[in-house]
Amino acid sequence: MVRWSLIALLQVWLAWGATVAERIEAAAREQAVGRRGTWGMKVVDLTGGATVYERNAQAFFVPASNAKLFTTALALVRLGPEHRFETAVEADEGPDEEGRVRGELRLVGGGDPTLSARAVPYQKGPIRGNPLAAIEELAEQVVARGVRRVGGGVVGDDSAYVWDPYPPGWSQNDTLWEYGAPVSALTLNDSAIKLTVRPGAEAGAPGRLLLSPAMEYFVVHNRVRTAAGGEAKVQVERQPGSRQLQVWGRIPLGANGVTHLLAVDDPAEFAAEALREALTRRGVAVRGGVRARHRHALEVADLKKGEPARPRSGVVLAKRISPPLVETLKILNKVSQNLHTELTLREVGRVRRQVGSREAGLEELREFLAEAGIAKQDYRFEDGSGLSRLTLVTPAAVIRLLEHMHTGAHREAWVDLMPIGGEDGTLEDRFKGVAEARPIRAKTGTISHVGALSGYAEGAGGRRLAFSILVNNYNGETSEIRRFIDRIVATLLE
Repeated sequence: MVRWSLIALLQVWLAWGATVAERIEAAAREQAVGRRGTWGMKVVDLTGGATVYERNAQAFFVPASNAKLFTTALALVRLGPEHRFETAVEADEGPDEEGRVRGELRLVGGGDPTLSARAVPYQKGPIRGNPLAAIEELAEQVVARGVRRVGGGVVGDDSAYVWDPYPPGWSQNDTLWEYGAPVSALTLNDSAIKLTVRPGAEAGAPGRLLLSPAMEYFVVHNRVRTAAGGEAKVQVERQPGSRQLQVWGRIPLGANGVTHLLAVDDPAEFAAEALREALTRRGVAVRGGVRARHRHALEVADLKKGEPARPRSGVVLAKRISPPLVETLKILNKVSQNLHTELTLREVGRVRRQVGSREAGLEELREFLAEAGIAKQDYRFEDGSGLSRLTLVTPAAVIRLLEHMHTGAHREAWVDLMPIGGEDGTLEDRFKGVAEARPIRAKTGTISHVGALSGYAEGAGGRRLAFSILVNNYNGETSEIRRFIDRIVATLLE
């Protein structure tokens, strides 16, 4: 009887697995993405480890932001959920009896990604508040220490990480926009400025431009004209290394406005200028201007291995400590923030290998993946965020990571980092028509011709499944890839 019961259970299991496979294949045939794109997938039942479905599971795919799963897992394990970042304002000497700092004032970055208006803990919805709130807080502390005059200007010091702003494989066009902002240990407002274009008072008038934060960083050439009607069409261009913004196009009367998030070219200098302006508003006389202090690769003996940290000397006039790492990782994964991911990768390198470089972070990642049972031939990482088209993974490697973290000490915190299907983050507007999508906790990935979704889902009977689906080389709308992925993943809930 025991033998026949086991056989019966096996038959039920095989029938269920076959049904899932048939449904997935049928859904793929129904859509152009499945027929014309290249896609791979693997699904595993976490209860017993059985493979429910796989297709091209050992093939390489560009993962887009699914790469963030690897970086956030690494950080959670190697740094711990309570790790924090520190930003400080320093000087060689404190203020004299007249409030003078004779030398430079240094704004020293420590990789903190929360120097912005983003709410912590994570809250869905638009970002509100003052984008310079963290800088205002530091300026208040400096003034409270009695500083009234600064003789040597303000230096933005991001030397905690090696100055390597753009990983290999990032597109030149990416660097104009907030999602491709340069990587710096001193990051204010996600190293971005919001440009909003609104119509003028009448047809033919120049468009009105608003910058947030309202700083004199870019030189803007406004060629936008107000139109009597029609659609708004506004374009922005900035040559690499230039601070000249060319803005042109048309915007109709009555339009709410067109908004672009533009990356700054030197985050450390940008942050230093913000501090100088904040101090000036508080009556502090600052002479000497602003400048950035970077640590270049040629100054580091080995970008992968440890070396003695640069000694810090001087007087700390102000300090800001970030919220716990687990909260910054949740924001990172929920909204898929590229810059935050690259900062996190370098912080792992700084803490674990005593050098804050991309190479040190990736070396630590390779060691971590080996411990998770992922072979070197199953991945190639050139960045932490997945914006690089040189980064490659297999669906099988993603599944192994998901299995490893599901059985690890940080399991609950790890799952909690991911967007919830149909509810928040990058999944807030996904799975339309799915009655109950909350059992889906997964990370999205999107760049041109690439779509991805990997994570966990509660299947029939309460089965928890780990799944990864990666789509490449589809020459169509991003929305088509998303519908294809959502349809296939929805079958796992049935």
